[in-house]
Order: sequence, then structure tokens, then C-alpha cells
Amino acid sequence: MQRIRKLFLYSLFTLLGLSALIAGAGLLFLQRSLPPQDGEFMVRGLSAPVTITSDRHGIPVIKAGDRADALRALGYVTARDRLFQMDLMRRKNAGRLAELFGQVAVDNDIRARTYGFSRVAKAVVAKLPPEHRRYLEAYAEGINSYIDNAQALPFEFTALAYRPERWKPEDSLLVVLGMFDNLTAWAEREERMLTVMEKSLPADVVSFLTPDTDRFTDSLYGDAKPYRPVRPIPAASLETSLARHAPDAVKLAEVVQLRDLMAGSNAWAVSGAKTPDGRAILANDMHLGISVPNIWYRAELEDGAGRTAGVTLPGTPVFIAGSNGRLAWGATNLTGDFLDLVTLEINPDNLDQYRVGDKWQHFEQTLESIRVKDTESVQITVRRSIWGPVALEPLLDKPVAVHWSALDDNAVNLELLDLEQAETLEQAMAVVNRTGGPQLNFLLADNQGRIGWTVMGQIPRRVGFDGSVSRSWADGSAGWDGYVEAEQLPREIDPPSGWLVSANDRRIGKEYPHVIGRQFASGYRAYRITQRLGQMPSINEWSLFELQLDTGNEFYDFYQQLALSALSTGNAEQQPELRELRDTLLAWNGRADTDSLGFALLVRFRQQLAQSVFSPFLAASRRIDQNFNYAWTYIDTPLQAMLTEKVPQLLPDPVNYRTWDDFILGQLKRSAQQLKAAYPDTALSELTWGRVNKAQIGHPFSKAVPLLGFLLDMPADELAGCATCVRVTRSGFGASERLVVSPAHLDEALLHMPGGQSAHPLSSHYRDQHRYWVKGLPIALLAGKPEHRLVLKPDID
Repeated sequence: MQRIRKLFLYSLFTLLGLSALIAGAGLLFLQRSLPPQDGEFMVRGLSAPVTITSDRHGIPVIKAGDRADALRALGYVTARDRLFQMDLMRRKNAGRLAELFGQVAVDNDIRARTYGFSRVAKAVVAKLPPEHRRYLEAYAEGINSYIDNAQALPFEFTALAYRPERWKPEDSLLVVLGMFDNLTAWAEREERMLTVMEKSLPADVVSFLTPDTDRFTDSLYGDAKPYRPVRPIPAASLETSLARHAPDAVKLAEVVQLRDLMAGSNAWAVSGAKTPDGRAILANDMHLGISVPNIWYRAELEDGAGRTAGVTLPGTPVFIAGSNGRLAWGATNLTGDFLDLVTLEINPDNLDQYRVGDKWQHFEQTLESIRVKDTESVQITVRRSIWGPVALEPLLDKPVAVHWSALDDNAVNLELLDLEQAETLEQAMAVVNRTGGPQLNFLLADNQGRIGWTVMGQIPRRVGFDGSVSRSWADGSAGWDGYVEAEQLPREIDPPSGWLVSANDRRIGKEYPHVIGRQFASGYRAYRITQRLGQMPSINEWSLFELQLDTGNEFYDFYQQLALSALSTGNAEQQPELRELRDTLLAWNGRADTDSLGFALLVRFRQQLAQSVFSPFLAASRRIDQNFNYAWTYIDTPLQAMLTEKVPQLLPDPVNYRTWDDFILGQLKRSAQQLKAAYPDTALSELTWGRVNKAQIGHPFSKAVPLLGFLLDMPADELAGCATCVRVTRSGFGASERLVVSPAHLDEALLHMPGGQSAHPLSSHYRDQHRYWVKGLPIALLAGKPEHRLVLKPDID
């Protein structure tokens, strides 16, 4: 026995020793790839030396003699800190991830190749004005110089056993198209949903379920009449639909999906009329999926013509949000519809032809070969029509083409590069209006105390239809007639209220002659921001930063009162279970703070209600399309109508419940049971929102190798805020930055973001801004005291 014990200890110590050696070698390997922050390096294309200093957060301040040299340096330092992220983004949108990750990435590559993003990117670059092309080339030269100079590339390249290819100008366009995809591709799912609903449900039911407004939006923009107004409950049609389906239709809970989390943002601008000293202030926090590293890269440029500070999208030389001292700008997703699915009429005698007018036309066909790591390449044939590529999935058993502004090389450009040079509000708005890219709300403030809102991106001029459902364009009666002219895009300057607010809500009504979209965000965030602005005794950078952190949630008041009303019918005093539910609901403080009690139950209750109320009425849609889901941003408008009117014959589950009150109480009990099962070690009355709303912000590698999570991922912090709060947070989603800036007072501007500047886990800048983001603490926009210094010198052959 003693011998076995000694052998066990010997084996254990040997294993620990080997583990220590492996860990030590890994750390040495990582240490070797840590890029230098000081020194002198040669960069091809520079006309003169460029100095880059950085502060305690690694924020670079680039000082160059001209703009091209400044962008070369920006490319260099961004590659130093984010090269693998940049390479991953261009690969994703080029359809080349499977080369690195194997079979798991094939579907992504097939999708990207079908869209033809690489083809679009090359075409866009060929059409750019010479000056913009020169800027892209300068930025690419900086990236490539870093690749040439690096003693060791980021560890991800070694782990995956490859070296990044040279950066080309079209790669920057691939990154732009990836953002286009992220912000606007969801419109394809909307059109599929509405087309299926049109086919399977009565028209009055579809109208009832798909309004484009809510009570908060109406209170803000009462004069902007909706395209899809609120309709009364179509009781007869819903009753007929309910009677036709089996009782077990209620089990189709997955048919309904809440669409609270969308790629969106908050932005507001306050004019000098509302501030003590007449300064205009802009606030912007952009809501996106959050991973490691963060999507944005902070930078400050001085190029002889001026200074710009803000955030860039790695892989592009464009400041998406920031200030040049004369103007400040920020954006939110317009959340409109800029994609249509064109139903194709196929020649029954030749499946390679589709109808255009009175003739049959052949598809353009391209063979794409997708390299897949550790296995054979995948060959696909991409078919294109005159309206766009044929979608991977048919719609109601018919092929459809994707007509999308993102795939139109005439609708994409880099005009936003000129925003940094703008001197006046009017000049800036003109730049924004002629920019082709993801369609955005753009808010601006200038150094004279003025503010403005307008739209960026191409808005289709639809003819013969509104774009909500798929139609054939073969006979020419439906289609796009180009895009709305820049001068006709909506705008507003210096409103009487003294502020402009955009929270992805519907600001425009049917008085505007072109359909922008249908699924804007609930108006609650914009309502809450506007309400708080009106209550502020003094408006300054700090008060606006605090507003970005607001967790108040009147949105859920309806569901709290509904639940308490249902409990009042259930004799709560005599039943411990009901008494616990009542006490939990009454404990809610009306906010989504980490210590808020009862809020987790309300969130789950609303979700359960949406699924259980509507699923039985949508069984017909799921029957004709097994992938059908009902996901509507204004779902609370019809949901609250159903729960308020409680039409007896529309009781969703009459087999298990006698009345609507019984049904509502049943959903509340079920919600509580779900929470208890998910958090068995915490009493429902003690379950805080922070316990439920925890951060899940990970590096791509930790998903494949979870053991690396401790090194690569951000902590699983409890997060204040929620999907419907001004402070939007939910696990791996939320404010990817928070910026507050007055253009004439950059030294008082604030900015923070999750994670840090560097993508290297051993860098002191890997997670040094993250605590500020979690705790809601500010960091100055402008870089602080220089701690490091790089000098880039011309590389003369």
C-alpha cells in the first residue's frame, strides 16, 4: 500500500511538473507575441515621421503631417492591437472561415459566398474617388508594415498555424459590409415571416399582430401617423383560427420569440438653449453583441488640419462616433427594411431560367470552392438573377432572389471619411446624407450650440409594393426605382424642444413618401430618455452620462399590475405559493439594478405570456413553414390588448384554464417554477436581477476550448440594466461604448467601453477599461498623460 501511495505521489508531482512546464512555455510563447509600445519602426509609404504616444489605457494619439500619413499610422497601431480580430472579420465576410475552423464554419462561408460580399467589395473600391482610395491604400500600408515588423504575430495565428495575408483596400470594404450584414440582414427574416403570415392567416389578424407603433411612440410622435396603426382585436377571425387547431397547439411556445435585443443604440443631442453656458452636447451608446476584444478601437488623430477623437471600426479608417472639435457625431441603427425577397418564376421546361418580362432568362452561375480545414473542399454553385443572388432557402417552396442595398456597389461608399473635415452642421449633414453604408440615424452637435438629426445610407424607392412581403418582379409592376436622393432624406435641425433623441424608434410616419421600415424598436427607451431630459435641473456631460446608465423601467409596470390583479383573485393569503409571488412582485423597485428583487420574475412572466397567448393562433403559419417564428418588436401592443380585454372566446388554453384570470395566474406560476429550476439555491423572494443578468463576454477561442476562459474572457459580472432599459444589457449584449461630448469642450468629454484596447491577454490594456464599463464609471475621451512613445519612419528602398 505504501508503495502504491509513493507511486501515486510521484505520478502526481510529475503531472504537476509537466503542467507547470507547459503553462510556463505557454506564457513565454504569449509573452513573446506581446507587441512593443515603444521604439522606432519603418513604415512603407510614409512621407515623414509620425509620432504615436499612448496613455495608461493604451489609447493612441497619432501626430502626423498629413492625413494619409495619419491613416498609415492608424492602420499600423490598430493592427498591433487588433490584427487577429481584423483578419477574422474580413475572412468571415469573404466566406473563408472554414479554412481555419473546419466544418463548423462551412455554413457561414456558404452564406457569405452566396451573397458575394467579396465581389461587392472589389467593385466598390474600383468606384471610390481617388482621394478615398488613397486613404484606404495608406491604411493598408500601415497594417502590412506592422505585419512585416512584428517579431511575433498575435498568438491566435500561431495556434491556428497560419500567417495573415497582405491587407488590401477591398478588405476594409469587407469589414464595412460585415457591419451592413449585422445591422440590416434581419429584414430577410421579417419578410419571410410576413409572407408566411399573409398566406396562412386572415388579413385582419396579420394587421392586429404587426403594428408599427406603441403607446410610448404615439406619445412622442403623435403627428407621425404609423403605416401599420393599432387595430382592434379581430375576435371573430381569431376565434375561428383557434377552433381549427388541436388543443396541443399551445405547446408551440417556440413559435413566438421576443425581439427585444436588436443591433441598435441610444443617441441624443442637447442644444445650447438647454445648457448653462450654451454648449451643445452629444451622447451616444451603440448596442451590439459584445465579445473579446470589443468591436470598437479608440484613437486620437492630429494631422495638421485638426484633431479627431473617438472610436473606429478595426479594419477601416473611419471614426464612427467622436468629435473633431467643431462637430460631434454619433449613430443609431435605423432599423428599417432595405432588403426584398423577389419571388422567381421558373421556366417549367428549363429550371436554369427565370422570367423577366415576357422572356426567359438564364441565371448567372458561379462555382465557388470553399476550403475546409482537415477535410475536402466544399463546392457550391451560386445562382444570380438580375435582382440579386438566389437565396439559400426557398420561401413557401419557391426560389427567391435577395435584392439588398448591401449587395449594390452603387449603394456603398466611404463618404463618411469626409466627416472629420466638416466645419459646419450643414456640411456634416450633407456628408452623412451622401454616405452609402448601413442605414443609420445620425445625430450631430456643433461648437455653436446647434444640433441636428438625419439619415445615413441609401433608402430604396419602392414601386408597386411596400416591401413587407415577397412579390414577383417579373412583369415590372413591382420593384425598386433607385434610391431616395440625398437632399430628400429626412432631417431636423434645432427643434424647439432643445433636444433630439434616437433610440431605434419610429421617428417617421406615413407622411414621408418612402417606406423606411416596420419593425422599429419599442418607443420606451426614447420615451424614457425624453422624460429624463425634461426633468433635469442642469444638463451637462455628467448628467447625460448618468442618463446612459438609467435603469428605470416603467415598461414593466403593466405586467406587474396584471400579475398582482391575477393574484388578488387567487386568495393569496391562504396559499403560501401565491403569497410568495405577491411579496416578490411588490418588492420590485421599478428598476433593473443588480439588487432589484422581483424583476427577474416579471421578465420571465412577460416572455411566458407572449408565448402562451399567441402560439395557438399561429399554428397555421407553422404548419405551412416549419421554420416560422413570430418575432415582432411591437408585440406588446397586441399582447396587452389581449390581456386587457380578456375576450372569453379567445382564451388560449381552455382545456387547462376556465378564465383569463386563471390562465394569467397559471403563466405566473409557470414563470416562477422556471426561475426556481434555473436557480435552485436561491429563494424566489431573494433572487436579484444581477444574479440572473450576468455578463458572458468571451474570446472566440474560449468557446472551442473552455479551459482558456479564465485567461481570455471577461468576468461574469452582475450587470445593471435590461433589454428595454436605457442602459441596455443582457449577458453578451449591450452598450459597446458610451460617449458624451461637446465639440468645443473635448477636455470634458467622456468615453468608456467593455474590455480594453489590446487583444493580447497579457497586455495591461486587455481588460483595463472593463471595470469602468461594468460599474458605470467614466474615462476621459482624450488620452491622458503619455506613458509610451512609438515613432514611425519612412521606409525608403
